[in-house]
Amino acid sequence: MEGINKITAKIAQDAQADINKLMAETDAKVQSIRTNASAQAQEEANDIIEKGRMAAAERLERLSSASQMERRKLELAAKQEILGEAFNLALEKLCTLPEQEYIALLTKLALEASSSGKEQIIFSQKDRARVGKQVVMAANDALLKERAPGLPEEVTKSKMGTLMDKLIHNTTAIVTGAGLTLSEQTRDIKGGFIMVDGDVEINCAFETLVRLQREQMEKKVADALFQS
Repeated sequence: MEGINKITAKIAQDAQADINKLMAETDAKVQSIRTNASAQAQEEANDIIEKGRMAAAERLERLSSASQMERRKLELAAKQEILGEAFNLALEKLCTLPEQEYIALLTKLALEASSSGKEQIIFSQKDRARVGKQVVMAANDALLKERAPGLPEEVTKSKMGTLMDKLIHNTTAIVTGAGLTLSEQTRDIKGGFIMVDGDVEINCAFETLVRLQREQMEKKVADALFQS
């Protein structure tokens, strides 16, 4: 019996040793797995954090770029509004010139726009009643003087000289058929006029002239208004 007990004890001892060895190996593997998992988790966490930082930086850059673009758009819109107000003010000043200056300006425009001297001039309803006849008469008088220069001043000082001067002009008008006419039509324009010769129209409305000037002068006006 004693021998059997020794054998049994030996077997139990060896089994315990194997168990202890296996447990030690298992613990070591578990620890290794834990260490590796912790390192991998930390690496993944660092990667996630870095990607988050990069994404945040990219988003910030996009937002900053969009903000700058929006600011430039707002600045441009504000400048365009100010430019519009400047040219609108110019249009308003043209339309509200003192009457004699207004007539002189329209007469000058009519002379520059006329090619045959036989065109019709269309005004706004207000200007037709207010200055239409005066402009047409002044323009016609200037056209006649161009085609038939008047007598010397020393001659026209006398009544006879004045009559002769008018006779010359009237004769020239009849012979050449010169004469701008005031149209019965009116147009919805702020100021200026439309000159018509058959199917051809020359737009001398002030709003059109100001718009054309704006296209040519906008950069120069903008430089003057917004120079730093």
